[in-house]
Amino acid sequence: MIELRPFDRLGRFDADWLKARYHFSFADYHDPARMGVGMLRVWNDDIILPGTGFPPHPHRDMEIVTYVREGAITHEDHLGNRGRTEAGDVQVMSAGSGIVHAEYNLDAEPALIYQIWIRTDARGHTPRWANRQFPKDERAGQLVPLASGRPEDEAAGALHINQNAAVLGATLKAGQTITHAMAPDRCGYLAVAKGAVTLNGQPMGLRDGAAIEDEPSLTITAVEDAEILLVDTVA
Repeated sequence: MIELRPFDRLGRFDADWLKARYHFSFADYHDPARMGVGMLRVWNDDIILPGTGFPPHPHRDMEIVTYVREGAITHEDHLGNRGRTEAGDVQVMSAGSGIVHAEYNLDAEPALIYQIWIRTDARGHTPRWANRQFPKDERAGQLVPLASGRPEDEAAGALHINQNAAVLGATLKAGQTITHAMAPDRCGYLAVAKGAVTLNGQPMGLRDGAAIEDEPSLTITAVEDAEILLVDTVA
């Protein structure tokens, strides 16, 4: 089953510094039919204006993956971590037993990011933060693990998360097709960061999402040059 979630039907929050769209229930947007997929709980599509951002605030017991689509985001936390993550790159924050962090757009252009929250496999992990550059040519025409709790993905260079889930990214040229096998006990969520694709024959446009359950395999074809992000998670 594939449930398409067009961008114009997502939950929304608009402020003078932030334009957010919620693929799942979040903050004041609540839809009991959209509470997550498997261990995936939050997928937010955020545009953060220059010179603004999220001031220091706490989290715990959640794996928070930030994928930067355009611009850059600067992270800092109470552990002393500070770093800048640019378009096409990923940062992972394991909130664990507790972390206070801030995310700012210190650049002159808007920052477009996906915030992806994945439930942790246990409470009380040691909090930590890391980021990594993932050159786009490494993702050309194939899904590459960006963040994962699966040993084979970490061996391939993915950032670690504390859950049996993987965040995968790919860039596709128009007409390219890729496939991805889904094990029987797994489900997923796919979003189109750029361009347009078909997912098992169903069209998806820019910033659309799709919840995936009980599908043995995925066939993704680029209708135009595209960039996609997929979470593959234990159900």
